[in-house]
Amino acid sequence: MHPFAAAFLAALAAATALRLWLARRHIAHVAAHRGAVPAAFADAIALEAHQKAADYTIAKTRLAIVEALAGALLVLALTFGGGLQALADFWGGVFAPNGYAYGIALVASVAVIGGLVELPASLYRTFVIEARFGFNRMTLALFLADLAKQTVVAAALGLPLLALVLWLMAHMGSLWWLYVWIAWAAFNLLVLALYPTLIAPLFNRFSPLEDADLRRRIDALLARTGFRASGLFVMDGSKRSNHGNAYFTGFGAAKRIVFFDTLLERLAPPEVEAVLAHELGHFRRRHVWKRVAWLFAASLGFLAVLGWLIDRPWFYAALGVHTPGTAMALVLFFLVVPVFTFLLQPLASRYSRRHEYEADAYAARHASAPDLVRALVKLYKDNAATLTPDPLHSAFYDSHPPAGLRIARLESLAAGAAP
Repeated sequence: MHPFAAAFLAALAAATALRLWLARRHIAHVAAHRGAVPAAFADAIALEAHQKAADYTIAKTRLAIVEALAGALLVLALTFGGGLQALADFWGGVFAPNGYAYGIALVASVAVIGGLVELPASLYRTFVIEARFGFNRMTLALFLADLAKQTVVAAALGLPLLALVLWLMAHMGSLWWLYVWIAWAAFNLLVLALYPTLIAPLFNRFSPLEDADLRRRIDALLARTGFRASGLFVMDGSKRSNHGNAYFTGFGAAKRIVFFDTLLERLAPPEVEAVLAHELGHFRRRHVWKRVAWLFAASLGFLAVLGWLIDRPWFYAALGVHTPGTAMALVLFFLVVPVFTFLLQPLASRYSRRHEYEADAYAARHASAPDLVRALVKLYKDNAATLTPDPLHSAFYDSHPPAGLRIARLESLAAGAAP
């Protein structure tokens, strides 16, 4: 066996085993703390709600175990199982080998196969788990309509980008990876700009916020923080789910503030203001752009590595492929990278949690920390978020701090601000 093949198998086995071990720890920890509400939340969350959150978390984590195994099996089937080579042979008989049509068909077929493998879990999550715990409002017709729209949007945006990438790889010489990176970065910025007005409305209805009192409160917050937005919108998230949220979208003059209708139904105006102040904190601390910068830097490094690997015959042979090519190199690389970078997940999670603390601190300065605490507790309860995650699982995966630590930090900020 080629050393790279052995290294890849070892990394895949280690990553999968770690996923399963963390999931089992998480299930055991949540189940062990199911019987009592943590003291910090005992006055706000009933035992029944706490147990619902535990059961919901366990159900989702069990599904994640199945998804991890299915993902590992798919990677093995495509590489050492000969799946990629079979696809290459098939499309090579339909189109000119290593032509643009061949490359697009190869990459697209792998994407479709991946989507089909993930589809049963998505259906189970939506129509079994979410429905069992009272969150799903999605009909099968809406699910299928969303799937069709997502496929069309992915094809309309992704296929031209893929064709451009394959052209650049064929015509830009040894530095093709730099040109591909420039094209990929520009594409991501374009999608970021188009998403609020062209893509998101394909899936949801956005209407102006009509609550006059809430608008005045939000306008006052925006004025004292120096934030400008092109509009305040309410999204009909309730047609798919009972979960609530709020977010910013777009950049420049096209920035929008969006509230899920379910969020506005649950929170009092001061609590909505505090949640919005938290989101403003992300903007003021430039968290989105910092993450985009890290993403662009990492992608540049990865593409440079692919620029070196693409001419190494062992890269293909070690992964069960005997017909090298630009499209095949792309497919193999995007299968390999997540396996070798999985252990970086805790760093990304820690970076994200730091941003959440920074946004909370901003909200405590420009709104009310107690109101944000009350809003978060309501959201933890209504969204059935566990209050007792396994510490290692949380450190590895969670983009937000555990509930207990986050609330304690906010309460200390509130105490510090008190006269």
